[in-house]
Amino acid sequence: MKVRSSLRSLARKPGAVVVRRGGRVRVLNRRDPRWNGRQG
Repeated sequence: MKVRSSLRSLARKPGAVVVRRGGRVRVLNRRDPRWNGRQG
């Protein structure tokens, strides 16, 4: 999982879902797990 200040580029990938968990914003991508990310 990548830690980034901006998730916009990850959120545009095919299969990406933006989720809030535990006060953090995450991008989960089941199609390609390399593009999972967390903000902050």
